[in-house]
Amino acid sequence: MTRYDAVIIGAGLGGLTAGAILARAGRKVLVIERSNSVGGAASSYKVGDLFVEGSLHETSNPNDPRDPKHDILTRAGVRDAVTWIPSGTFYEVRGGLLDAPLKVPDNFGAARDALTQRFPDARDDIARILGEMEQIAAATDIAQDLNLTLSQRLDSVFGTNEAVKAALAANLSYYHDDPATLSWVLFARAQGQYLQSGGCYVQGGSQRLSSALARAIRSAGGEVILRRAASRIDADAQGRITHLTHTAKDGSDPQTVETARIIGNAAPDTLAAMLPKAGGAALTAAYADLPRSISLFALTLGLSKPPRDCGVTSYSTQLLPDWTTRFDDYAKGTTLMASEPGARMPPLAIVDYAAIESGVPAPPYVLSAIGPDALSNWNDTDQDAYRAKRARWQDAIVAYLDTHYPGLAQSVVAASFNTAFSMRAYLGAPLGAAYGFAPTPGRALNLKHDNTCATPIPGLYLASAYAGFGGYTGVIEAAGACADMILRGG
Repeated sequence: MTRYDAVIIGAGLGGLTAGAILARAGRKVLVIERSNSVGGAASSYKVGDLFVEGSLHETSNPNDPRDPKHDILTRAGVRDAVTWIPSGTFYEVRGGLLDAPLKVPDNFGAARDALTQRFPDARDDIARILGEMEQIAAATDIAQDLNLTLSQRLDSVFGTNEAVKAALAANLSYYHDDPATLSWVLFARAQGQYLQSGGCYVQGGSQRLSSALARAIRSAGGEVILRRAASRIDADAQGRITHLTHTAKDGSDPQTVETARIIGNAAPDTLAAMLPKAGGAALTAAYADLPRSISLFALTLGLSKPPRDCGVTSYSTQLLPDWTTRFDDYAKGTTLMASEPGARMPPLAIVDYAAIESGVPAPPYVLSAIGPDALSNWNDTDQDAYRAKRARWQDAIVAYLDTHYPGLAQSVVAASFNTAFSMRAYLGAPLGAAYGFAPTPGRALNLKHDNTCATPIPGLYLASAYAGFGGYTGVIEAAGACADMILRGG
């Protein structure tokens, strides 16, 4: 029976990053992935001629030494293995509470100037809130109230000036869907990292980063096997990990390997089902009080002409719904898809991959529209009914986009629509959760990843959004912390 220093369940970004660091440090590593390719959410693929990006369209720039990903991806051997293309601006915000579009640059100074020019009466308050973000993004210890929500902090500074709140946090769906339950510290840290280092995209798609990590593991002597599913985790009488069994996707051909350390690039619920009964119960209980994050939908459109010819003016555009009267109304957009399309559309993050040197093949020219979603919006057990409803929402979103960008609807030649239902099926994420656990104020202690990679099961670790703040940076931070814990003998 082969023995490994660490076996990793899932070849998503967290598992691959932890695996690459460990393998390059001389550990014998095995990564097991049930899908046909590595990457998980960090995947890009084609549907016919249409390029589809699984989730990434912008992350803070790891080439900046201040960015949390810089050292981790360097140690994993991949920071220079891909090209990071600057996004130009952080985002443009349109609609909703703003009477005209506003471009927010991706650095603190220029963002402060742009926001002050639009909201001159809030000059001092804008400087104060951006100054706090800058301090939090750079800090290792946070002095602010960890129980404060985004709404509470913005309300305390801006009062009833709802437009400036919307401009400052228009990209809310990068993290959550409700300002009233989102941790201010977690938001400020993540938002500040974009404004500190600038936004960027992996040229050619996120699959290139995932594939580079898999190559780094193999080059260091590790193994990455595809189309195999982890099925059982064994433990000794003291509950310590001893073995893992994996099978073909159909459950055949079981193979068992020996290991004292397993890294889960998966939800704790998924891992609990593989453990002995007592261990599974202990793992489930440890996370029972943590709510899952929002899910997302992603409508990818292939256009016959560049989106800029239809009036799209930025790489990333946050299109806020006109029915909002307060920024906190954003939360109402998540459940809209539970019903049939109507006058109200959800908030959208729109991405024009042709606006930068993204390396995304064209034509067709790729435009993505992403927004908050919930699995409960898609509770039809009948697949035909699900597909029909999804098609109606697709048509409604395209028609809505056409009102902002005339001529867009006529230029659509291809489309792919992934919902929370798709997210659950593809990623195996309970409730289709896109970011692991919800970034509520109680989770702000995860800023330093103190004990968040360890689990109650000796030898079982997490390297995923469930071990930190979700999103690319949070997952990579969690993976680095997990690898370090193992290398220290923890």
